[in-house]
Amino acid sequence: MEFVFEPWHWFVLGVLLMLSELIIPAFAALWFGISAILVGILLWIFPALDSTVQLVLWMILSILCTIAWFRFIKPLSIDKTKAGLSREATIGQIGMVIQVNMEHEQIRVRFPMPVLGSDEWNCRTLSSVNVGDRVRVVDILGNDLVVQPHRPNHDNQ
Repeated sequence: MEFVFEPWHWFVLGVLLMLSELIIPAFAALWFGISAILVGILLWIFPALDSTVQLVLWMILSILCTIAWFRFIKPLSIDKTKAGLSREATIGQIGMVIQVNMEHEQIRVRFPMPVLGSDEWNCRTLSSVNVGDRVRVVDILGNDLVVQPHRPNHDNQ
């Protein structure tokens, strides 16, 4: 007696594989589960599919889902913050002055993306700036960022 796959077998397998992702941290079982559900849908639409064809379809769809994840979806989830990056990644970042005349002749700068884990920094400046001016990080001294006014036409020094 030959085992015959029914669409619900594939749906149950798919759900079990996706739930196993909670236990297995590899993030691969999810794509195998999605593929199993897709095979279940195909079997529901085309009930005459042979068991061998179903297994081959599941393997091909699993490979395609995994490739699609690494090629198209995962790059979208890359952390775009500068947290944990080196000094070289911080120097050159451009932000906007949001506060002047602070203690110790510092200014407060807001960056469009977090720099070293924070989007606002107390900075030291090499020349006078006003609220709303754009500044560029030129150095790091201890816990302070050193900035200078940003002039787009003159930055290639």
